[in-house]
Amino acid sequence: MDYFCGHYDVAVIGAGHAGIEAALAAARLGCRTVCFTINLDWIGNMPCNPSIGGTSKGHLVREIDALGGEMAKAADANALQCRMLNLGKGPAVHSPRAQIDRREYSKYMKRAMERQEGLDLHQGEVVSIFRNADGDWEMKTKLDCVFTARCVILATGTFLDGKIYVGDKCFSGGPDGMFPSVGLSDSLKKAGVGLRRFKTGTPSRVNRRSVDFSGLEPQYGDEKVVPFSFSTENPPQNKLECYVTYTNDETKRIIMENLERSPLFGGKIEGVGPRYCPSIEDKMVRFADKERHQIFIEPCGLETEELYLQGLSSSLPVDVQEGFIHTIKGLERAHVMRNAYAIEYDCVDPLVLKPTLEFNELEGLFGAGQFNGSSGYEEAAAQGLIAGINAALKAQGKPPFVLSRSSSYIGTLIDDLVTKGCNEPYRMMTSRSEYRLVLRQDNADIRLMKYGYELGLVGEAQYQALQEKLARIEKEKERVESTFLAPGEALNRVLVSRETTPLSTGCRLADLIRRPQLDYACLAPFDENRPPLPEEVFEQVEIDLKYEGYIKRQQAQIAEMNRLEVKLLPEDIDYTQIVNLRTEAVEKLSRIRPRSIGQASRISGVSPADISVLLIYLAKNNLS
Repeated sequence: MDYFCGHYDVAVIGAGHAGIEAALAAARLGCRTVCFTINLDWIGNMPCNPSIGGTSKGHLVREIDALGGEMAKAADANALQCRMLNLGKGPAVHSPRAQIDRREYSKYMKRAMERQEGLDLHQGEVVSIFRNADGDWEMKTKLDCVFTARCVILATGTFLDGKIYVGDKCFSGGPDGMFPSVGLSDSLKKAGVGLRRFKTGTPSRVNRRSVDFSGLEPQYGDEKVVPFSFSTENPPQNKLECYVTYTNDETKRIIMENLERSPLFGGKIEGVGPRYCPSIEDKMVRFADKERHQIFIEPCGLETEELYLQGLSSSLPVDVQEGFIHTIKGLERAHVMRNAYAIEYDCVDPLVLKPTLEFNELEGLFGAGQFNGSSGYEEAAAQGLIAGINAALKAQGKPPFVLSRSSSYIGTLIDDLVTKGCNEPYRMMTSRSEYRLVLRQDNADIRLMKYGYELGLVGEAQYQALQEKLARIEKEKERVESTFLAPGEALNRVLVSRETTPLSTGCRLADLIRRPQLDYACLAPFDENRPPLPEEVFEQVEIDLKYEGYIKRQQAQIAEMNRLEVKLLPEDIDYTQIVNLRTEAVEKLSRIRPRSIGQASRISGVSPADISVLLIYLAKNNLS
């Protein structure tokens, strides 16, 4: 017998990284929200590497924070070791990364959701969903509890009809020994949602006391930690070390001799795996000429002895896993606490979604995270935030919120998914953005916090702090442009030591900072009037000065692209009726339903000639 449990503005199915941000955003925007999870104790779980950030992913986390999301604050509160990656390269690719205490992170997120006004958490497996006669979405749990909602966000992660593979063993399951979601896939198909299979995997975990660290290469955190959140006043402290080791010829021999026992190479796994995070057996085959592969030994928490073996993802049988692990330096007597596995799951082709992450043909239904074909906690959280915002806005009858790819990595991520689609789990990379010099992690607040403030997700105090920071940046720019340094023996000694031309006449401080070999730090002893400003202010001024020409060029490119982004296409446009559009363009445009001419121009199979036809059509019908 069904039991009706209530009506909500927004319902979120799943409480992983996408579901958390979606539910918190919707509730914070004033919507009555419910979030379902199979197990309340595993909210925000990290079934793979317990880390947040990394190359390009750190950009996403700082953008989430600038918009009013929770991930950055949670990461700062539960960090074990923090590093800024790629410091040897330009600022466009600097990316914060932190090793995280996975259980404490989960507890932090559970508590944040429990304390959020307007948000109800419900432990229950949603097994069916359909749109009723009133236009609301109706959901039923395995215990016959019925809920209705104006909008629903699917954030099912890898649980949807999940199957675990270890050698010849295959069984229904979710990550970390959890139950899978069974039944919801069939219900979604009946509702008109087309699904496909993707797969991912995770390495073994070993006990710290069984690892010999004496010959391993330690990896320490940064002495000066940059937090993820712009509101974190006290940066996290480094508490534990990570270590680096390598595979060898014996590791490779064991793996190659047992390839036929791998479900990946034996054809048992049908789902498509991530190209940029392959299993160790896949790496051995694809990079056969490589002598060794790097393995990172990383902690899972302060209160556990479990260590994560990053780089050793596998679905080989247990005996083979232990065999190749024991060939690796430091791991010769390692005790495996959890075996590696591959997991296969249902997900959607994101080409059926709008840039708001709402389905094109199913009003009020949204997708987020791995359900949309992406991989990674950060990609999931970013999508969850945008889906939660748009579900709330739709439930309230307000205009949608869409970030362009020129505004953010989040905009790039979503535009890639809904415009280009993905044939494998999508991973964010700095190379995916055409505008990465402008879209840096250090200026995410400058770029995006105004949107979080206007939406109501960023508070007045935090926004005013940003305004003060911007004022300080402008004032410091004016100061260095008007400050002159006289030539002198000590200054010239520094300039020569930095392999740059010494001064014979006075020079503006700004011009010296613009020199690639120089920076604020080395010029500080000669800058008598240097004000006591936060380091982030000096950082912004220095980047703006050094990369001024490149930034202006990229901003001009953005302005040109935005010219096409503001030319919106009607949602009900019938592409079959537009003369001179090629057949392939008609098919792709009708399926993807691009929001603008700019988005249409990025669809594979839509040519520049097709774009010209669309522009003429808009002009003739007074739609441009």
